[in-house]
Amino acid sequence: MKRRTFIKSTMALSAAAATPAWAMSNPGLLERKYQISLNPGMIGVKANLAQTLDYAIKYGYEAISPFTNEVMESYSSEQLIAHDEKMKKHGISYCSANIPVEFRRDKDTFQEGFKHLKKFCQTMEKQGATRINTWIISSHSELTYMQNMKEHGERLGECAKVMKDHGIKLGLEYLGMRTMLNQNRYPFISSMQECRDLITATGQDNVGFVLDSFHWYCANESLADLRSVNPDEIVVVDVNDARKGLTRETQVDGKRELPLATGVIPLKDFMQGLVDIGYNGTIRTEPFNQELNQMDDEKALKLNVETLQKVISLTA
Repeated sequence: MKRRTFIKSTMALSAAAATPAWAMSNPGLLERKYQISLNPGMIGVKANLAQTLDYAIKYGYEAISPFTNEVMESYSSEQLIAHDEKMKKHGISYCSANIPVEFRRDKDTFQEGFKHLKKFCQTMEKQGATRINTWIISSHSELTYMQNMKEHGERLGECAKVMKDHGIKLGLEYLGMRTMLNQNRYPFISSMQECRDLITATGQDNVGFVLDSFHWYCANESLADLRSVNPDEIVVVDVNDARKGLTRETQVDGKRELPLATGVIPLKDFMQGLVDIGYNGTIRTEPFNQELNQMDDEKALKLNVETLQKVISLTA
């Protein structure tokens, strides 16, 4: 066998070995560029980093949360290397971590969290993890829209500078519920375009979106809005469904469903938008669902991955 032919065949076998069986059985699913991710806490499953990786391998997830605080506190260099080798063997990558800085409160609280950010980012870099996410509360009791924009832009911009030194992107999630927009005296950002304004206000080029189908729906956004986004601007994607019996304007946070559970959100359009722009990051669920949270762990993990498989099949 010629060297080039040998290399190609070896690469093909490696790719096949790392591809979940459910994807191999549907060639259309292999054309997508994004990966399905497991964040166990989002579906009520208690697990550490090693357990999460084992669950991902067992059930066919393609990415996992990095659990960076756990790695900082209890992983030796040897343990981290072994974990990394296991991830590579099974073709599993890292998804996104929550920002470890409380930037929404007073200045002293922000500074206290900010001084630990560099160490957190250094650990993420050692892990090979490259994404951090956070959400933006869409109203404030004291700050006007412009005051809030200035404070968020400055604080998140400072965080993004530190992250950039370690190859990390920061994703900002706007919350689209009208109920939260009117919760406090002063409304704040609650749409994709307003979030883009905040991204600009940070002054950093490693800041982008966290897109959530629930907030996209609540903000009354469309397939055209998704197609206006550059795929490099998206840090992570959450897919969920909305509750029946509530209008778009009366949906509330903390009460959602797994994708496709109710059909309230036009998920086919949402997923088509991601495919059309060539999104190549990770997608995960964040349903805040009590019934799911109370399920047996194994049942919840299986239901969650099967749901994600159905979601990506919408555009296969």
